[in-house]
Amino acid sequence: MGKTKVKVCGLTREEEAEMLADCRVEFAGMVLFFPKSKRNVTLQQAEKILAALKKYGVSKSVAVTVSPTKEQVEQIMRLGFDYIQIHGTLSDEVHDVLRIPVIRAVNVAGETAEDKESIRRQLESVLADEKTAGILFDGSSPGAGKTFDWNLLKNIQKTDKLLFLAGGLTPENAAQAVKTVAPDVVDVSSGVEKDVSPCAAFAGKDAEKITKFVENVRL
Repeated sequence: MGKTKVKVCGLTREEEAEMLADCRVEFAGMVLFFPKSKRNVTLQQAEKILAALKKYGVSKSVAVTVSPTKEQVEQIMRLGFDYIQIHGTLSDEVHDVLRIPVIRAVNVAGETAEDKESIRRQLESVLADEKTAGILFDGSSPGAGKTFDWNLLKNIQKTDKLLFLAGGLTPENAAQAVKTVAPDVVDVSSGVEKDVSPCAAFAGKDAEKITKFVENVRL
């Protein structure tokens, strides 16, 4: 499906929209309704960031959720997100109201026969859903910034669904990830964030790291 695109996830500040636009990043993600995450934003914050993304011409916005409720999905759609990314469960009630394309997360735990069978079962379920536009392969603990064995995806049959690769991506390993998996989209969050001391407050994205990440993806 052409050259690998970039998704920067976990935006928390309006000024980060300009960082993405400067590097021609195609997808921008925001975490919603998941207060356990330091990247979680309110609906009000999301609305402001969405406006900034449109102002600077960033192509696609993605609302990142974990087992969302019907009410949460309806709020996301009202805000005008282009996609919803769903980790955890997708209930029939939620599925019925979805009117925007879905990116479904598949967690990759390890490389045993049982792990491979788990990936196969998850994929079978996701691929059968007509509302699924993309499949996102992530580590066993989403948001933890840890990679998994990319070789597990080497023989994944490409379909009409977008293949997203996430989990521990950084400017340093981006090129190798693209070479190994050849995904449609690479998804980065913690790997392009500002370095802070353990006791300091979360500081958001780092423009230089985003630039380097995108350069290495597009080598």
